[in-house]
Amino acid sequence: MKKSLLISFVILAFAGFVMAQNATSPVDVLGAHNNNGRGCAGCHQPHSGAYGSGHTVKTGTDTGNYALWGQDASPLYGQTLAFGDGGNYAEVLPATLTAGTADVGGIMLCLSCHDGTVTNTNMMAGSLYEQTIGLLKNPAYGANPIPTLLGNDKTTGLGSSINSNYNNDHPVGTKATLVSFGSPIMGATSGVTFDGTYFQVAAGSQYDTFLANYGAPAIQPGKWGPQYGILAGVPYVTCTTCHDQHVMTVYASYIGNKMWGGIQKDGGGKFYTKLFFINGPYNPNVTNASLANGTKAASTTQFCRQCHFGESNEANNTTGITTVFQ
Repeated sequence: MKKSLLISFVILAFAGFVMAQNATSPVDVLGAHNNNGRGCAGCHQPHSGAYGSGHTVKTGTDTGNYALWGQDASPLYGQTLAFGDGGNYAEVLPATLTAGTADVGGIMLCLSCHDGTVTNTNMMAGSLYEQTIGLLKNPAYGANPIPTLLGNDKTTGLGSSINSNYNNDHPVGTKATLVSFGSPIMGATSGVTFDGTYFQVAAGSQYDTFLANYGAPAIQPGKWGPQYGILAGVPYVTCTTCHDQHVMTVYASYIGNKMWGGIQKDGGGKFYTKLFFINGPYNPNVTNASLANGTKAASTTQFCRQCHFGESNEANNTTGITTVFQ
């Protein structure tokens, strides 16, 4: 009898582990970026760039010359946006769509839809899609619409050269470096270094323990390369560091460049629940007793700790707090 019970517990534990790594989506994984049925062509116009989307391009002649971009990004060319903490992370956007820097595809293309002040809103409703269709179930988020237009979210701040409020948005751009936080992820105590192209993690270090408890999808090289910009050998945050614009609801882990073994060193090929196009497991709807009593960490918290590592359990001599992924 005892042996049968033990086998049953093992099977149940294994089933729970598998379930946590085999998430599926209740909606098309492209989610909000299906653009009310326009699909991929809502962003990547196969012919004529923004003109092919029916827009009148305000300035510039390079529409569609990068990633077949089908929205008019030209109003943002050369603009200064004052991100985060009183505008202390000012970012000067590239002057063309073909500048060849990470802030073109990583920031400017995103804002060509999500700005809402000088760019067209491009079929956007301006409020969170997951909230609208009922995927966001956690009542802690409240009932009011969550805005998706960053430059026109009905708030005011110190402003910028385009007279919109980016002060309340997470810093991105060349001043938002991944080595400038008060408790940086880099350093001898955490075990993380940057070799000029990729982050490297020392075996047995604090950060290596964090990789076992969660992972580092935002700073691990993605399927198409690093998800951050690099200027003068220093990595910096872009919108696509934290967001994967192509998959809204499921994170698929894999092993990139033989580094770290994916999420929670899972060997790759596993699937985790996420929302908001986050680039990693991120489930705000999870209910679990171990979260309520603090014996495990939420994936929503762990995702932020990839960079804000000084606030992690591992950096504070607490190594046994693993992650709830379901």
